[in-house]
Amino acid sequence: MSNKHMFYVFIFYLATTGFSGFAQNRHITVDFLKEKGKTNSMFKECIGAGRANEGLRADWQQQLKIAKQDCDFKYIRMHGLLCDDMAVYKTDRQGKTVYNYQYIDVLYDYILSIGMKPFVELGFMPSAMASGNQTIFWWKGNVTPPKDYNEWGKLVENLVQHWTDRYGSDEVRTWYFEVWNEPNLTPGFWTGTQAEYFKLYEYAAQAVKQVNLDYRIGGPATAGAAWEPEMIKYCEQNKVPLDFISTHAYGVDVGFLDEYGGAGTVLSKNEWSVSEEVKESKHEILESSRPDLELHYTEWSSSYTPADPLHDSYHEAAYILQKIKQIGNAANSMSYWVFTDIFEEPGPRFTPFHGGFGLMNIQGIKKPAYHAYAFLNTLGNLELENSDRESWVTKSEAGDVQVLLWDYTYTLPENTNNQDYYNRNLPSKEKGQIEIEILNIPKGNYQLEISKIGYKHNDPFTHYLELNKPSQLTKAQVEMLKDKSSGKPEIVKRIKIPANQIFKQSMPLNENEVCLLNFKRL
Repeated sequence: MSNKHMFYVFIFYLATTGFSGFAQNRHITVDFLKEKGKTNSMFKECIGAGRANEGLRADWQQQLKIAKQDCDFKYIRMHGLLCDDMAVYKTDRQGKTVYNYQYIDVLYDYILSIGMKPFVELGFMPSAMASGNQTIFWWKGNVTPPKDYNEWGKLVENLVQHWTDRYGSDEVRTWYFEVWNEPNLTPGFWTGTQAEYFKLYEYAAQAVKQVNLDYRIGGPATAGAAWEPEMIKYCEQNKVPLDFISTHAYGVDVGFLDEYGGAGTVLSKNEWSVSEEVKESKHEILESSRPDLELHYTEWSSSYTPADPLHDSYHEAAYILQKIKQIGNAANSMSYWVFTDIFEEPGPRFTPFHGGFGLMNIQGIKKPAYHAYAFLNTLGNLELENSDRESWVTKSEAGDVQVLLWDYTYTLPENTNNQDYYNRNLPSKEKGQIEIEILNIPKGNYQLEISKIGYKHNDPFTHYLELNKPSQLTKAQVEMLKDKSSGKPEIVKRIKIPANQIFKQSMPLNENEVCLLNFKRL
């Protein structure tokens, strides 16, 4: 490409972004011929959802299909599979056990039909089997131990056998089975002790393996990376099956459970929040008697409450990318919590943007966080060597090249919580200029597509604020917000790269902005 041609590409980009500064303070230089290895795709191995019964809704299913198409999530994990609203277990007048999987069949049939698989969370307790009546959330998940552990084991075995009969052992062998959710949060998610959780796990694990020894089961599904060494030690000493460790992490320093967002969460200033927990979990596994165990973070996000406007903000996209980059290959999967705001732990929500966990809101408007995962899914299968800490450069077998870069800047003021700060119109500040150099890129014609996430770029929440935060959206407003967050490239340009040419691209970058450059070979 000629210098003149490059100049016009650059000027066109500046014209569309309104950039006025020219300080060069960041460089990304890679060589097309120097490969680091296969691109790590752990970020899309699993995604979360609220509870199983919500998965029977048409809009939930429609949104999951879209997320699968754009982000290519492989597995989905959710609460409430065994709750009463899924009608799984009861006893009749004569006290005889009755199993029913019709609701689960509808849900799992759909999940499998769109090319996804369940990451099965076994919980919560059917009320007819429960030892107590303590529940959690608006939908009343029973969090007490079973009154008869043998009955618990029989339910798990019967259900796993049902799946085997319905889908075949070759399919179910690819699933994961996880026992319960955050049993270390007592009395929130579990009224029993650690020992009682290990007993619950043991009965479930033996039941799963009774159906097929190759089926994978793990835990302890704790909050805050707790109980991991204890879990491994218990299973080793008692010869209990354990195929993986699972746990959760959120990017706040205090607290674990705040379904209504009343506590006032504060995003951690620690540069390595979340990621250092993941690395410590991996270290504990490697130092244990079972260094072969897989590690799955079956929940993670910036904040543990579904009433945190950070989840809706453009800041969340850069945060997601920063953490995934830091974690690297320390985890086998990092399941973002969750894919949709169709999520009723505190009850049905009354406004279209309310700080929900979802990558999409109730109306299916894609948030900046959604586009972070969609951009990640465009990365090629081979990663190039790259010393920059806030970017990936990849290539595909077809010769296409992808550059995904971002700025992550902590902007939360002192003595301010997320609910008071991220609920505002927050223009981003300029961070100067970034220069990209790609050596030895093959000669030829390319279509260069440049896409962004940032302030007013795939940023529907800011546009929602400019509408004065209506409690209900009209159809026209929904379509406008969807159009403002379509994820489409902002620049599409044909370029020609001569032989032995170093491709150079300069562009401005603002705080907490994400930029994707996709070179498609023509």
